Amino acid sequence: MLVFIPTVGEYVIPELLGGTNTYMMGRLMWDQYFTDTNWPVAAAVAVTMTLFLLIPLVIFQYSQARALKGRDE
Repeated sequence: MLVFIPTVGEYVIPELLGGTNTYMMGRLMWDQYFTDTNWPVAAAVAVTMTLFLLIPLVIFQYSQARALKGRDE
């Protein structure tokens, strides 16, 4: 989780390392907000990115709670 979360939001590091050929979700959102000023698409990308981050976190938290509950019994 600690590796996955920053890779979704990064837009500066992929551009510095890979140039314009690397295109990640963070860079897409940046371009839509500031270059194309297409705010509805940028908002949809932001919501999608948030869901992509929240769903694994909820699953992880649920599995950890089940593991603790199983250990207590």
